[in-house]
Amino acid sequence: MATAPAYSPHPPLQGSARMWATIALSAATFMNVLDSSIANVSLPAIAGDLGVSPNQGTWVITSFGVANAIALPLTGWLSQRFGQVRLFVASVLLFVISSWLCGLAPNMNVLIAMRALQGFVAGPMMPLAQTLLLSSYPPALAGMAMALWAMTTLVAPVMGPLLGGWITDHMHWGWIFFINIPVGIAAAAAAWALLHKRETQIRKLPIDSVGLALLVVAVSTLQIMLDKGKELDWFHSPEVIVLASVSAIGFAFFIAWELTDEHPVVDLRMLKVRNFWTGTLSMTVAYSLFMGNLVLLPLWLQQFMGYTSTQAGMLMAPVGLFAIILSPLVGKNIQKFDPRAITTFAFIVFALVLWMRSNFNTQADFGTLMVPTLIQGIALACFFIPLTSITLGGIAPDKIAAASGLSSFARIVGGSFGTSVAITLWQDRAALHHAQLAELINRGSVATNSTLSNFAAAGMDSAQALSQINRMIDQQAFTLAANDVFYGSSVIFMLLIPLIWLSHPSKKNGQASADAAAGAH
Repeated sequence: MATAPAYSPHPPLQGSARMWATIALSAATFMNVLDSSIANVSLPAIAGDLGVSPNQGTWVITSFGVANAIALPLTGWLSQRFGQVRLFVASVLLFVISSWLCGLAPNMNVLIAMRALQGFVAGPMMPLAQTLLLSSYPPALAGMAMALWAMTTLVAPVMGPLLGGWITDHMHWGWIFFINIPVGIAAAAAAWALLHKRETQIRKLPIDSVGLALLVVAVSTLQIMLDKGKELDWFHSPEVIVLASVSAIGFAFFIAWELTDEHPVVDLRMLKVRNFWTGTLSMTVAYSLFMGNLVLLPLWLQQFMGYTSTQAGMLMAPVGLFAIILSPLVGKNIQKFDPRAITTFAFIVFALVLWMRSNFNTQADFGTLMVPTLIQGIALACFFIPLTSITLGGIAPDKIAAASGLSSFARIVGGSFGTSVAITLWQDRAALHHAQLAELINRGSVATNSTLSNFAAAGMDSAQALSQINRMIDQQAFTLAANDVFYGSSVIFMLLIPLIWLSHPSKKNGQASADAAAGAH
């Protein structure tokens, strides 16, 4: 989050200028959030086209998330060094260029590198869009500005899977990135035309280059270890051991440095506040579970249930319907209820949704698969705003921007780690279930002989029949493995509830917390 003043010394915009500024800032935000979800249903197509496994394709998502998280703590320093408007416009234009390079990527290594670049340059975009939006409205209309913000950040995840699925099925997958180009150019041009005379004060401040370098090394090596661990056989591989050691040492030095530096890139001292550490830890774990399952579900649907990218997108999209309807109500009434109770309700609904998914089988129809997705929107609406209210409830007003930035950093890193862990567990459990199911396939089994006879009657030779049976076992094994991940995630959501109640009930900073919650998306 930017550390520049929340309100610009310039007076609020009026009339059409404010409307067009809102549209421009919202369009940039929409583009950013859209890009975090549009690739989910396209992973099998991207992986197939670039000659890697769909599980390796998840690096397309994790590289964006890690780079985006690393850039977040820099936003405050950059905005004061170059000005909020200049930095925002530069962020949008660099995002456009990196999107173009993503679409042109000739192989997976280049695509991952360009996605990391895209995530890094996108880091300042959302916190600055929020800050500039608030400064364009009078204080009395700040709530309306944040409601518009929340709608934008909730519509994008709905459109992402739909748009990504349709593009993947009907065009080259590169167009999921190319569509950012006209939107980004228009948003940057409009934002500069309307806001360049409202530039914030520029100040030269020291930057914690050592802390930043340690952060990059620690987070990057841990993410690479999580992404490559499966194919390298985890700690049987010297490469994984080196990555884990470098990450552990990097985090140790990072924590020691940040606690003693006068201008830390991440102010870890805020973790002394009970509400902040309980809220941040709950948000990070919950978001990692959410993102892991959000990536796993379309992979399972497309690889083992025969769904096209478009069909998977249609199944994923309704998650935002209830969220769009209910989020404004939750934001408006957040101070009337204990946010711990609302968050508890959200976690119970998340647990229910994942428990329902843990009962899926290979015969589940579209309607059965859709029900949990619809219900999940209720949990989303009751998740971000109350939990951010808890997290920032005990923070001094002048520290809210820094606290929100640290919380967002932890959440985004958690989402990337959660994606890697979920896919790895899915593969491991699938291998176990495959071995157990394969033991039942033998000549002494009536079911095996009957199935082989049916395949022979259909004109298959013995090798073809056994290959077909192996594909059926794969489908069952990966379905059972997905059920395991869903069930485990459901249990963890329930275990998070006591952590929420360790926080203190707080009425402080209610408006600031609700405002910051919009940016948490």
